[in-house]
Amino acid sequence: MPDGGEAVTVKVLGAIDEIAAEDWNACAGTANPFVRHEFLGALEDSGAVSGRTGWAQRHLVVEDDDGQIVGVAPCYLKSHSYGEYVFDWGWADAFQRAGGKYYPKLQVSVPFSPVSGPRLLTRPGPEAEKIERILVAGLMELAKSHDASSFHVTFCTEGEYTRLGQAGLLQRMGQQFHWKNDSYETFDDFLATLSSRKRKSIRKERRDANELVHIETLTGDALEERHMDAFFGFYMNTIDRKWSDAYLNRKFFHLLRERMADNVVLIMASYEDRFVGGALNILGEDTLYGRNWGCVERFRNLYFEACFYRAIDFAIERGLSTVEAGAQGPHKISRGYLPSATYSAHWIADPNFRDAVEEFLERERRMMQYEMDELTERGPYRKSGPRP
Repeated sequence: MPDGGEAVTVKVLGAIDEIAAEDWNACAGTANPFVRHEFLGALEDSGAVSGRTGWAQRHLVVEDDDGQIVGVAPCYLKSHSYGEYVFDWGWADAFQRAGGKYYPKLQVSVPFSPVSGPRLLTRPGPEAEKIERILVAGLMELAKSHDASSFHVTFCTEGEYTRLGQAGLLQRMGQQFHWKNDSYETFDDFLATLSSRKRKSIRKERRDANELVHIETLTGDALEERHMDAFFGFYMNTIDRKWSDAYLNRKFFHLLRERMADNVVLIMASYEDRFVGGALNILGEDTLYGRNWGCVERFRNLYFEACFYRAIDFAIERGLSTVEAGAQGPHKISRGYLPSATYSAHWIADPNFRDAVEEFLERERRMMQYEMDELTERGPYRKSGPRP
């Protein structure tokens, strides 16, 4: 119930298609494409997300007393911890060795997408934080109804992280590597902020990468089915080389083009009239999000050019403020991508286990902040010049 006593209804949906796209998107907004109905629906309609894959949909929806959708949260009942990128395997092992049952758990997130953004989505207005509190209460009830050990709100915004901490959830900090646009007009403007050694290194990498291959940036109407088919082949090649399982499938990439072509930014490299590698990015209002990379042939420094430098080119051209280069990768620092905090919040039912996790997270946060400070200090930017 809202503070004023107005009646609301909290519903749990077994599929995102049970809610109209315009109602979901009225809460999701336009800034972050990953929480929009189109992206989440592509994951479900392709079969990448389902109970069969261990991501059983349990989306929360809040309706006001007029039947208007005022809040939603993408939520999944999980039987494992794959595809989350906020690793809790150690928590699961410790709880189960102590005689507990960690799975099922609830995950409030965007599957397979280590991308920060809002997770408790509310229609804009003076009641927004009130509706957010109702979503949190709904998640607690949903966890209890499924006998879930916990629920996890991962890669949330800093504001959500703060408010969820105030509500009693445990707070976890991680790090990624992001590039910040300091009002650059050209790539050379960006290079001018780096140390001489780093400038020379990047210029050499770009020359090497473009020596043999042709690289193009495709978005919107320029995207064709053949591009998505080729990129799916790159994606699968990467999966095979890593001896891992593919989270995504061919149908997902085609649905992405069909529903969100203007948000897809595909960097494609070709050699002798055949595609040999590429990087998939998703475009938000002010940020370019690097998502997947793959290749079928190796070319010197093509990875750095396709994933990092072409993304910077695109961001400068479009006047974007940020490029988020995805999970992992201290190697990104020398290419201008500096540490940036990521946030998550966690509710754990068992009080003893909760206390143990809280103690661990306090130590982890201190260590993470120290590491980010150290990495930033060793970054490639000139000490006396402008820095992001």
